[in-house]
Amino acid sequence: MRDLLITDLAEIATPLGTTSRRGRDQGAVSKVRDGEILCRDGRILFVGTRAEREATLGELPDAERLDGRRGTAVPGFVDAHTHLPWAGSREMEFAQRLAGRSYEEIAAAGGGILSTVRSTRGASRDELVAAMLPRLERMLACGTTTAEAKSGYGLSLPDELRQLEAIRAVARLQPVELVPTLLAAHEVPAEHRADRERYLREVCEEIIPSVAAAGLARFCDVFCEQGVFSAAESRRVLAAGSAHGLLPRLHADEFADSGGAALAAELGAWSADHLMAVSEPGIEALAAAGVTALLLPGTSFFLRKKAWAPARRMVEAGVPVALATDCNPGSSNTESLPCIAQLAVFELGLTIEEVLTAVTLNAAASLALGEEIGSLEPGKRADVLVLDAPNLLHLAYHYGVNPVRSVVKAGREIYRAGNLLLAHRD
Repeated sequence: MRDLLITDLAEIATPLGTTSRRGRDQGAVSKVRDGEILCRDGRILFVGTRAEREATLGELPDAERLDGRRGTAVPGFVDAHTHLPWAGSREMEFAQRLAGRSYEEIAAAGGGILSTVRSTRGASRDELVAAMLPRLERMLACGTTTAEAKSGYGLSLPDELRQLEAIRAVARLQPVELVPTLLAAHEVPAEHRADRERYLREVCEEIIPSVAAAGLARFCDVFCEQGVFSAAESRRVLAAGSAHGLLPRLHADEFADSGGAALAAELGAWSADHLMAVSEPGIEALAAAGVTALLLPGTSFFLRKKAWAPARRMVEAGVPVALATDCNPGSSNTESLPCIAQLAVFELGLTIEEVLTAVTLNAAASLALGEEIGSLEPGKRADVLVLDAPNLLHLAYHYGVNPVRSVVKAGREIYRAGNLLLAHRD
């Protein structure tokens, strides 16, 4: 692989380090004007000015050059909460919400998650792969170079396995790196509504051991929410996951204070996600435990909720904050992290620097990948975006557009201005 030198950058903006940033450090972003980045063997070798590069490394006549065209370089975006392997669509539920019905009312009538479960159970592995590919292409076009992907629309052993097998298969067909998560405890399936304890035993005693034995997931997730799984039930699921080597993360306090944040803190979970209804004691518990608050403002926006996660309070309390799309067919149908970044500035009250950290280093750290990705520093994997922007402020200042001009993955340019340059990973 030839060296890749990214030249003529108006600005390089990046958080620094290998662990999540919190408090004032969340907004501490290093900025280099008139910079360059040298990638070698898939890693970053140099970040600095042209004069510094010439003084230390020389002219590099054999390096491939990527003209930054006075754009801004940032780390590849990390989308740490998605539900990618689904079949079917729920636009009619969307129309019902626009007409005044709530998400909860639609779910109680047989829609919601269980509607997607029915469609996904009817899809083959190859059909799930085919459904995911265009979603991942859109993610890549919007700058996502690494994404978490959850199961949770199967809710039985064969159907959860098929979703996770589809994630593994699609990871080989395109360049976005995928981190698989088991979410069998996403909902109680229709056939177990009269005996939820039986389904909990199935999750803990059959699904989790089988998925772990097959090496199909890195994390175990649970929807800890009133009307879904209680904090006590969620503890059982995550304990079973941990016993089989799956790292804990959880949906927490989305619609009500369900004790999810406190549970995440108790277990030292890698993230507590949603948190629209988190309590002050929950925030304090997350801060004390150093658990990442993974916020999903697209859900509040898409469901037309008046409640937004208290991001500003979390930063002030010392909770590391990350952001994700929650890409799914029912409550946040988007693949765009730039859109989420803009919502976080306008609706959550985060600064643009805090948002950059939230979609890069903090998101990477929540996936146990902070040593590898999430910042532009020598030694890290060379996942780099060049934005069509003279500085980082344009990430929110120029809203409603996709700012990504080029995507570099592991030291190779794979996407440029709407053209996929590399369809398959080596």
